[in-house]
Amino acid sequence: MLEMTLEKRDTFGKKLAKSRAGGKLPVVVYGSKHASGSYFVPAKEFKKVWKAAGESTLVSLKEEKKTYDVLIQDVAVHPLTGEPMHADFYAIDANKPVEVKVALEFVGVSPAVKNLGALLVKVMHEIEIKVLPKHLVHQIEVDISGLEKFGDSVHVRDIKLPESADLITPPTEVVALVKEIIEEKEEEPVAVDLTAIEVEKKGKEPKEGEETAGSPAPEKSEKKEEKK
Repeated sequence: MLEMTLEKRDTFGKKLAKSRAGGKLPVVVYGSKHASGSYFVPAKEFKKVWKAAGESTLVSLKEEKKTYDVLIQDVAVHPLTGEPMHADFYAIDANKPVEVKVALEFVGVSPAVKNLGALLVKVMHEIEIKVLPKHLVHQIEVDISGLEKFGDSVHVRDIKLPESADLITPPTEVVALVKEIIEEKEEEPVAVDLTAIEVEKKGKEPKEGEETAGSPAPEKSEKKEEKK
């Protein structure tokens, strides 16, 4: 089991900056048979344990002569560097089931992908279960070798769970599926029939009795009356 040693702390807030710079990560431990308490753990050691355990594997914490089995709960990270800034540990009771989210690991080869060129779509990457601490696992395998034709899928109910585990995620949820890759064809440009386009005349048609620019003036039909 992964182990870390706790160091009691009495600094909080902005005063923790110096401790973080010295390689200490502030944490809180709470839960069954453990009153909430504030501690430090080595930051480098925590990152290794967190990577290996995730949030679904038991970790052993040593405090003087006592040892607690815990799960890593919320981990606050720096928004720019991604480095852990704070973590919560939940002390469990070995005789009581715990609710955890466990990562899924896809194994096997889908015949639909290998032989038909299908696309494998991973819909879910973790499921939630209720299980006794001693049966906790870091990952649960999902066998995709049964996906033989387009449209085949794996549901949550098809996954083999650890001993004593019960599903919390609905069993009818789709975990993965295979589908046909459909290429979108580019539409060919339509030839324009120029003979079908009526050319719009520029300007406007003159009304009856109106002159248009450049047109000759009408001849006068009558001469002016001579003055008597």
